[in-house]
Amino acid sequence: MDMIVCPHHLQITKLQGTYGYIAPELAYTMVVTKKCDAYSFGVVALETIMGRHPGELLSSLESQSTRNIMLANVLDPRLPLPTNPMVVGNIVLVARMAIACLRSEPRSRPTMLRVSQEFQSVKKTFATPLCAISLLQLWNAEIDFYSINE
Repeated sequence: MDMIVCPHHLQITKLQGTYGYIAPELAYTMVVTKKCDAYSFGVVALETIMGRHPGELLSSLESQSTRNIMLANVLDPRLPLPTNPMVVGNIVLVARMAIACLRSEPRSRPTMLRVSQEFQSVKKTFATPLCAISLLQLWNAEIDFYSINE
């Protein structure tokens, strides 16, 4: 955000950022927090695995009907669904963390430190196929990973 001084010496706060990546609370609080960064990360992470901006999915994630969508149906359709348990585990982890970062209530979002710790933890594998995982399971963090030793 930039502070602009107008001719009458009033300070006006101008929000800077890219529409669709900015945390929704910034529109009414104009206060940038660490949880705003987490929201933006969630958008970029979803965009990466979807192959496009998540657009409507962002505004409807908290709807029960949207969360019944299967993860495989939101992944980039130009790529084949992976079957390797390590790759599936990585995709599920990214999707789970992205969805956690997109919660409308900032206090419910993880910090970027927590997200980083999740990504740095022991490599995980996931035996369930992507077509059997719903956004609701990711939303509720009902996914169990299996740690593997290297």
